[in-house]
Amino acid sequence: MAQNKTFAGRDVGIDLGTANTLVYVRGRGVVLNEPSVVAVSTTDGSVLAVGSEAKETIGRTPSNIVAVRPLRDGVIADFEIAERMLRHFIKKVTGSRRLARPRVVVCVPSGITGVERRAVMEAASQAGARQVHLIEEPMAAAIGAGLPVSEPTGSMVVDIGGGTTEVAVVSLGGIVTARSVRMAGDAMDAAITAHVKKRYALAIGERTAEEIKVSIGSAAPGGAWSAPGVGTSTRLAERNVEVVSAARGGEGLSLDKGDDPERTQTLLPPDRCTIRGRDQVTGLPKVLELTADEVRHALAEPVDSIIAAVRATLDETPPELAGDIMDRGIVLTGGGALLRGLDARLSSELDIPVLVADDPLDCVALGTGRCVEDFASLRTVLDARPARLATARV
Repeated sequence: MAQNKTFAGRDVGIDLGTANTLVYVRGRGVVLNEPSVVAVSTTDGSVLAVGSEAKETIGRTPSNIVAVRPLRDGVIADFEIAERMLRHFIKKVTGSRRLARPRVVVCVPSGITGVERRAVMEAASQAGARQVHLIEEPMAAAIGAGLPVSEPTGSMVVDIGGGTTEVAVVSLGGIVTARSVRMAGDAMDAAITAHVKKRYALAIGERTAEEIKVSIGSAAPGGAWSAPGVGTSTRLAERNVEVVSAARGGEGLSLDKGDDPERTQTLLPPDRCTIRGRDQVTGLPKVLELTADEVRHALAEPVDSIIAAVRATLDETPPELAGDIMDRGIVLTGGGALLRGLDARLSSELDIPVLVADDPLDCVALGTGRCVEDFASLRTVLDARPARLATARV
């Protein structure tokens, strides 16, 4: 009996994301949160590093090492590397014993094809899972955000990840209508990179672009700014971006008496940052200052695409559920939900209340974990397809 309990306790839920992979272990919660990156040797094909160690090598590898992101746009782009990455993560959380073959629930985008679904299931099986079940990403996000997915009321969730933005209306334990747009965090980074290259002829890496987005990126002017690294798991790298806040000398710091300093601190938003890159004209390193306004302008296209996806999904929503959404509002999850001013911009464009989930970065992993914990009661939401699905490939 004890042996069965131990065996069942190894069941895991995996949020297989384009940017990060989170693993939830039954009875233990989220125990792993690492980048979906693998460093591979080009000489013999061996894996040199996985996760955080591999991400540190992006843009800094010699010719015999390449940093690979096996997932692109929310789906597996390199099957073999994805399987080896999953094997590493599962082994890391379940131990190295041969009999530790867990039941795995994997979160996937709602817009993937049948071939892509089979690729995820095969990769998880090859990585050591005894059973593999899939759950749609917006459903997992809604469960993790605490929305009443089993009740006969409409709830709308917008999950903005690294590769895809998932928009869905959930009711009675299923997805009524959904839209998957391959325009999310990676597209925002690419937009910043293209803007800096086109306007200043400065080449920057994807890590620097991400740091710019996190530090001064926004979807609407003004508003409060939640300091990265305080209350969230987002962290700025110190090398390539230096933030200059509009609040000089610590002015604008708003922390009420009795508040916990480890919790989110509200500051005036930073108005510019200093970045470092390579001048494409001279080929030499160059320092450049970017303003928040031009970064917001660079992010306009991906932000507009996300708003258009939400608008189109609302247009397909049955009237009764649309009325529920008007009352309950739209919930934002995923790392993209932390983009400053996005909730205010969506609310202004759609005239609907928009809320950011309490823990947007972990919502999908927590929802997947709920399915692992309460497998019998939430079995109906696994391996299901939305009744109406529109997929936009950008």
